[in-house]
Amino acid sequence: MSPALHDALRLRARLYTLIRAYFAARDVLEVETPVLSAAGNTDPNMQGFSTSFSGHVDAGARERWLRTSPEYPLKRLLAAGVGDCYELGRVFRNGEAGGRHNPEFTMLEWYRVGWDHRRLMQETIVLVEAALGLVGRRAEVVVTTYRQLFLDALGVDPLHAPMEELRAPLAAFGIGPDGLGRDDWLDLLITHQLQPAFPRDRITVIHDYPASQCALAKIRPGEPPLAERFELYLGRYELANGYHELNDVPEQRARFERDNAVRRERGLREIPLDENLLGVLDAMPACAGVALGVERLLMCLADTDAIADVLAFPFARA
Repeated sequence: MSPALHDALRLRARLYTLIRAYFAARDVLEVETPVLSAAGNTDPNMQGFSTSFSGHVDAGARERWLRTSPEYPLKRLLAAGVGDCYELGRVFRNGEAGGRHNPEFTMLEWYRVGWDHRRLMQETIVLVEAALGLVGRRAEVVVTTYRQLFLDALGVDPLHAPMEELRAPLAAFGIGPDGLGRDDWLDLLITHQLQPAFPRDRITVIHDYPASQCALAKIRPGEPPLAERFELYLGRYELANGYHELNDVPEQRARFERDNAVRRERGLREIPLDENLLGVLDAMPACAGVALGVERLLMCLADTDAIADVLAFPFARA
């Protein structure tokens, strides 16, 4: 074993110890939920792995999906009254392999009952700052709204600017417009123009997204309405995505069905909805939740752009 790999394994172990101590001190319960589920993630921009169960038919659905996150079962536990909880475990995403992605990786996801996204983003900042302390680093913290980020960096209002104004800063990249909608261009502006300029020693937190990018977050009425979600970056790496969680069953079902409609349009297969979640979601208390990519955080701590540097065995050698 190389000294670099040995150091990476020790750093991961130290980070896990820190995470568990952090939540133990705050009385947040560690739980473990299924890795295989009868339901998948309907997000059309995310592809899951599926497998088949060969046992007795009484066991339930034969097709099972490897989780892309522990979100749905954690919300079922919240609905059952578990209270503040977290899970630190492996998740799986098909097609995501390369220098910065591995199809199997570790996610930290936690929920705080009675909190909104703004309170949770402050706790997420504190946890990332504690992790940086493991390697003797500190970071400046910048918190901004999605709209203000675009206005400050590009002079573009992402909520109101016409499409031509959104496309203009990306002209040099030669991106074909076919099939791209408003949110696609906004995402491209972040990944190609804004994110690469984030300083290495800065935690950037962006909150209050366009309502069209609500995912599983509540939408706050207003003009325009806004999704109560946040994303946290360390340097130019996105580490965490958090929501003031939606607990409206008809709205959640409609969002799942819209996802599947997009899948049909793209020629992708539809994904079975998580009826177990939909059956209890209205009993889930008001809460906020966030998912954090552990390998991304480890990459920042180790100061490397290669995810293989923080894995015992990357996908190609797994």
